[in-house]
Amino acid sequence: MVEAEKFIFDHKEVAEALIKHQGIHEGIWGVSVRFGFNATNVGPSEDELAPSVIVGVLKIGLQKFPKENSLSVDAAKVNPRPKPKRKTTKKRTK
Repeated sequence: MVEAEKFIFDHKEVAEALIKHQGIHEGIWGVSVRFGFNATNVGPSEDELAPSVIVGVLKIGLQKFPKENSLSVDAAKVNPRPKPKRKTTKKRTK
């Protein structure tokens, strides 16, 4: 069997995994990304520099959304609360 080298997830799958990881059971939650920006001069040579920006992904998280969309899911649907276990009574045998 060939081992996978890469797994790709869409935004809803990432939101669902993070909701389950945090134990969230209610509300609409979606992916949040914090970016970092830095300006520099870049080019193929010193004579061909151009002002440029470098964008880094600093953090990925969850945030509440007012409604479901392509970035969000309903936590109650993807991670419902566990149902309480019913106590079973032992039947007495004679």
